[in-house]
Amino acid sequence: MKKNKKLILASTFLCFLLSKPILACTRAVYFGKENQTITGRSMDWSEDMDSHFYLFPRGMKREGGGNNNPIQWTSKYGSVITSIYEGGTADGMNEKGLVANLLFLTESVYPEKVDDRPVLYISAWAQYILDNYSSVKEAVEDLQKEEFLVKVSKAPNGIYGNVHLAISDENGDSAILEYIDGKLVIHHGKEYQILTNSPIYSEQLAINKYWKEVGTANMLPGTNRAADRFVRASYYINESTQTADPNEALATVASVIRNVSVPRGFKRENAPNLSTTIWRTYADQKNKRYFFEDTANPSLVWVNFDKLDFSSTGGVKKVILTNKEGLTGDLTSKFKSAEKFEFLTE
Repeated sequence: MKKNKKLILASTFLCFLLSKPILACTRAVYFGKENQTITGRSMDWSEDMDSHFYLFPRGMKREGGGNNNPIQWTSKYGSVITSIYEGGTADGMNEKGLVANLLFLTESVYPEKVDDRPVLYISAWAQYILDNYSSVKEAVEDLQKEEFLVKVSKAPNGIYGNVHLAISDENGDSAILEYIDGKLVIHHGKEYQILTNSPIYSEQLAINKYWKEVGTANMLPGTNRAADRFVRASYYINESTQTADPNEALATVASVIRNVSVPRGFKRENAPNLSTTIWRTYADQKNKRYFFEDTANPSLVWVNFDKLDFSSTGGVKKVILTNKEGLTGDLTSKFKSAEKFEFLTE
């Protein structure tokens, strides 16, 4: 009887999953011993996004994009980020160990402008977080006031970047921020360590709960669907070696993120977010090291924050990550002075 019930549940969930869009990108937070925390993520897309490292210092004057009453701020913290299209921050870590990751979410619906609050385009959303906050708790307490309006940005290829945002800090605290039906929804807690794509996060949690009841130790869903990747990442990140050794911890997180990546050359027409994994990042939040792995040139590169100048007099700097044959290892000394990019708008 119990076996039949499980088969019925499995069939029901299979139908549910097949009715959902297949999306890409995965983020996972690793909890090791002695406060060793690492956040890893994959970026899946249909084309190269012209991604580079940027170092942004403290004291930068910023605008949230566009000419329609953009929000303005001055950065409190320096950060190293991975750019996209030379017009947005998709990923990064600030000097306090706060990490921000943008992932695609088809169901995102942003609020219409119906008041006089300033505007922040999503191309600047992650950067706003990194510039202004030192912890997840601080960010959530401020962001839930909704003192600005978030608007969707359009990439150079014409695709609108509907996304949700994951943030984590050196203590392992985590939050997921989504705009559903025009309203900001925040899931805040250390337990929210995994994020993929569709469906919305509350439904992802329900799917993951189902698989735990079925028994993930004996059976894991194996497709590249977002819901399946969520389950695999959730299981492996917590079943893997929990260590205080930063190199072993990095290797562990990398193995999990590679497990949920999409092979090169894979894509679907009219679904740029269901595509090859083009790069992965790993942020060692305890030791303040930020890693980048390009799947077209699979040699890990990184920067050490303790050797970087984040002072207001240090200026914007950049490391070019494209056309990088032979680019390997520690890139901390490779930063060169650069101009800041303008955030993408509509």
